[in-house]
Amino acid sequence: MAYSGEPLLAEDLLFRPVHSLIDQSLHSELGATTTNGDGFGIGWYGESARPAVFKNIEPAWNDRNLREIAAQVRTSLFFAHVRSSTGTPVQRSNCHPFRYGNWLWMHNGALHGFHGYKRDLVTAVAPEMFADIEGSTDSEVLFYLALTFGLTDDPFTAVARAVGLVEQVAREHRVEDSVQMTVATTDGESMWFFRYSTLRQSRSLFYSNDVDKVRALHPEVKALRELGAEARFVVSEPLRDLPGAWHEVRESSAGVVRSGHDELRPFQPIAP
Repeated sequence: MAYSGEPLLAEDLLFRPVHSLIDQSLHSELGATTTNGDGFGIGWYGESARPAVFKNIEPAWNDRNLREIAAQVRTSLFFAHVRSSTGTPVQRSNCHPFRYGNWLWMHNGALHGFHGYKRDLVTAVAPEMFADIEGSTDSEVLFYLALTFGLTDDPFTAVARAVGLVEQVAREHRVEDSVQMTVATTDGESMWFFRYSTLRQSRSLFYSNDVDKVRALHPEVKALRELGAEARFVVSEPLRDLPGAWHEVRESSAGVVRSGHDELRPFQPIAP
């Protein structure tokens, strides 16, 4: 889940929605697995440009520290992720979101066959960034490839080049369905999101409609009156079943959310 808008308490984002991320960690309806209990992480922006992160390998629904922190953190840009391991160890460094400087990154999905071509991808990471890789997941490597290809300057192109490299390397290792991803990333001001898979069968991804329009459709929902006009959510599953509140991100698409501007465009990998 990613949120951008007027400052809100983290607990209002994590715990209050009917189908909150905490509920999804136990009862995912659209995910690859119903239960996502292999750790969690949250990231937020506060007093400095560098975001704070809190991660744990405990299930999100069972972590009392998360509830304590969420009751005190108020932020205008918030990332949260629950993990279901695809084979890499359950450890803090493998939990999302990943951080580099003022950037955060979350990935839902997998690079299929990653173990067989991991070395080729890792050695493509810029030398000055290599030592900052902390974990062993394909998701973090994909992040550092995007950084290598210019994420901080042009996220759309950088992610397209990173995905293009993965697909080419995977094909060289006879893996044809390498990429399965929905991604959210931010520099603390704007928020980019991507939905793509090599087989064009991507995991679900949704973004919220204009808040004023949703309020007009559902004036009885108190929670909507607490959201500012700039509030935007990007989620794997809708947080609440409200007709007209959510748009599904189309297959092979990417978007950006920033103050006063939303944009959605086609996404196509760029081969090396």
